[in-house]
Amino acid sequence: MKKDKSVIYWLLSGCILLFIMVTVGGITRLTNSGLSMTDWHLVTDTFPPLSEEKWQAAFDEYKKFPEYQKINIHNDFQLSDYKFIYFWEWFHRFIGRIIGLVFIVPFVYFLIKKRIDKATLKKCFVLLFMGGFQGFLGWFMVKSGLIDNPDVSHFRLALHLTFAFITFAYTLWVALDLIYPERNEVILSLKKLARTTLVFLIIQIIYGGFVAGLNAGLIHNHWPLMSDGQFFHESIKLEYDSWLLRFTEGKSGVQFVHRTMAYVVVGLILFLYFKSRKFSLSTQQKNGLNALVVLVFVQFGLGVFTLLFAVPLWLGLTHQIVAFFLLTAMTYTLHRLSK
Repeated sequence: MKKDKSVIYWLLSGCILLFIMVTVGGITRLTNSGLSMTDWHLVTDTFPPLSEEKWQAAFDEYKKFPEYQKINIHNDFQLSDYKFIYFWEWFHRFIGRIIGLVFIVPFVYFLIKKRIDKATLKKCFVLLFMGGFQGFLGWFMVKSGLIDNPDVSHFRLALHLTFAFITFAYTLWVALDLIYPERNEVILSLKKLARTTLVFLIIQIIYGGFVAGLNAGLIHNHWPLMSDGQFFHESIKLEYDSWLLRFTEGKSGVQFVHRTMAYVVVGLILFLYFKSRKFSLSTQQKNGLNALVVLVFVQFGLGVFTLLFAVPLWLGLTHQIVAFFLLTAMTYTLHRLSK
């Protein structure tokens, strides 16, 4: 509908900004920059320190916390090094502020002008909550690395990462509702299978966060088997006594789940693709399914090479970016199979 075009562009611009934010978040994690800003100020942190004195004051404050005291103090860590890691964390937070403005200001305008229908309005309030909660999760994650352990909780990291992906997916879904207002005949079996595939993809994203948070990609850098030619490496059992802890906190166990779940996701997407060929599908549905198959194989290959080369920054970041594209294709495909 013509009246909804500006609302659609607004929502899609939010999707693009969320993609940029997650990408910068990946760089922040891979460069170990996430603990460089030791406090949270909504207004005064909008710009980085603007004088050498302020830079030095920020650096001195950073020196009071575990990351410097337990790690970087031994690495001849200088102010220039601090400026580098500060930039990425600051930039990550800055984009968060931009997203807030890009959402709230047009939202108020559309509200006043009555450009948003009731159904979309309810979804926008959900998005407003999700954006605020994501900001809280970022603070909650960073806080875990400023107490004793100079690293953030991998549970909080995975929660922050996964919720960003989900916020993006929901924003895209709301935009797709406006782009495709017409209703199609739903093929229930494909819709259910696509939903199941999405659930497993999200679980895989969660475990990607676990792997990143535990630096579990730096061990067992072999494929298709783990170290010593073992499918299920013996170190998995040695890390913890509990199977739950082995698969949620143990580096070997978490990596095992992530690398094994990759086969499950590939299998489900292929099953969905071949099952869909039995039905008469629209061009949109076919395009979504084709994109899914291509992207899941690209992502699988990137995962293998990221592991084999022990997570170089560019590969780790590319792996995360393609995960974003894969979720985009999955969301689009599910939408086209659902409505």
